[in-house]
Amino acid sequence: MAELISTIQDPQALISLAVLILAVVLFISNALAPELTGLLSVSLLMATGVLRPEEALSGFGSPALITLLGLFPVSAALFKSGALDRLRALIASERIRSPRRLIALMAFVIAPVSGVVPNTPVVASLLPVIENWCHRRGLSPSRVLLPLSFSTVLGGTLTLLGSSVNLLVSDISQQLGHGSLELFSFTLISIPVWLAGATYLVLAPRALLPDRGTNGDDLAIRPERSSYCTEVTIPEDSELVGRSLHNSRLQRRFDVDVLELQRGGERILPPLADRSLQAGDHLLLRVTRQDLLRLQQDHTIQLTTQGANVGFSLENGNGGGQKTVEVLLPAGSTLAGASLRELRFRQRHNATVLALRRGQETVQERLGQVVLREGDVLLLQAPLDSIRGLQANNDLLVMDRLEDDLPTVRRKPIAISIAASMLLLPTLTPVPLVASVLLATVAVVASGCLRPGELQRSIRLDVILLLGSLTSFSVALQKTGLADALASGLEQGLQGWPSYGSLVVIFIGTTLVTQVMSNAASVALLAPVAVQLAPSLELPPTAMLITVLFGASQSFLTPVGYQTNLMVFAPGRYRFLDVTRYGSGLTLIMTLLVPALILWRYGPS
Repeated sequence: MAELISTIQDPQALISLAVLILAVVLFISNALAPELTGLLSVSLLMATGVLRPEEALSGFGSPALITLLGLFPVSAALFKSGALDRLRALIASERIRSPRRLIALMAFVIAPVSGVVPNTPVVASLLPVIENWCHRRGLSPSRVLLPLSFSTVLGGTLTLLGSSVNLLVSDISQQLGHGSLELFSFTLISIPVWLAGATYLVLAPRALLPDRGTNGDDLAIRPERSSYCTEVTIPEDSELVGRSLHNSRLQRRFDVDVLELQRGGERILPPLADRSLQAGDHLLLRVTRQDLLRLQQDHTIQLTTQGANVGFSLENGNGGGQKTVEVLLPAGSTLAGASLRELRFRQRHNATVLALRRGQETVQERLGQVVLREGDVLLLQAPLDSIRGLQANNDLLVMDRLEDDLPTVRRKPIAISIAASMLLLPTLTPVPLVASVLLATVAVVASGCLRPGELQRSIRLDVILLLGSLTSFSVALQKTGLADALASGLEQGLQGWPSYGSLVVIFIGTTLVTQVMSNAASVALLAPVAVQLAPSLELPPTAMLITVLFGASQSFLTPVGYQTNLMVFAPGRYRFLDVTRYGSGLTLIMTLLVPALILWRYGPS
């Protein structure tokens, strides 16, 4: 502590610490998108003279970031060519008849795929297949969706390409003078970690996974019957005018629950069965997706979106290039915290929000006034061109597959061959990984697996901006001496501890920090400090970096700890503590196993 106090007497160290604290607050509060927080931090470090522009911006030209930039189109080509079709067919086959078999398939077959391609599109591609599998067998999706997310997280550490966090650690390692990581630098550690985690997923007691389909609630069993909340208006010429809900055909024809009636400024709550309806009444409904689409074709009501009445007909519901799709607000979405009306959503995206789904929670506000949250699922209707635009939008994740985006099967062997060559070239030859990835990027476009426009849309600019800016933290912490001072304080606290115990503390500390910040931010803040502890633990710096890498990647405790956890949260109708309960055992296994493997791999002979 004395060394830290002495260090921050230097103005540049004090400024760096202030910027660091500001960034942590912004990362935790989500007041700004993570990439904007990163850009703000790197700008402040340059503006205050702490870092020269070439130091602050060195991350944007790093081989790790260029590798990631090239990996996005290669992954997109794999998915567009239908490289996962065999997995999708295997899930849908009659050989997978029980949840335990399906979980085993996820843990031992699907997980390794995430070692090569990002796990977010893997989950997005397989999610509807698994939901349909549950529907056919009358099982709750909550029994299998969390294992899907956890499996892809486990697989993400099998190779350097499995996660953007892996590449960030490689970049930080190079920035600190320890050299970049190789494609399989930590595979000897990650294989036992993956196998242990996969075994846990298969053998974990079924009681740890909730069954949201019990108590006669078939909304949790059938994916197409998941509850959406929407708003309708009774028009002047509707046959419902003057009738009660009980005597109307609204509830006889459609499977809907009327949650609230709004008449003028008055809110009328259930029971509403005997209440006569009037022209201009607003009804808040809980309805299935199938019935909501049928409601569009019914002339007795009008869907009300974002505060305006919009009438739909069969022609504009299914023709004219219009599509109805589900989109998810992922973690870090800048749309969270604002209402549809405030966002001017329809004008901004040329898409109409038909309804909203929020896990098991019933939303009892007018649709345009609902404040969006991370994990919300919106049912949108929009032209195909607008939906393709949403696919390139980092604030929304399109959950449905468009017809024009279906696999080009005849190019599947080409895409798979290119990806395999991308992995083998740096492994068997002196060709650097970044060169191999860029060659693969050119190859997928030249071979027609991906169009040039699709290449541009596949690149996640938010991830590039975030990772490029975060490396400035490690440079500033090293340059100002803050990393040494913080490591000295941590070393004093761990004095007398064995190396294994110290690694456990670093691992679990990183894991807990990752639950409230992005894993990339956790790595950028903690990696430089952990490296300074290496001499006292008689370990190489790489061992400390890999400890932080696994701590930030193995995120199984909260829905917001990892993007894929949030993706399955609403479809599985999970509650917050469901993730904690199921993931605690896995986190405990990782906490005990990862430090032991690191000592085995890097410890004194």
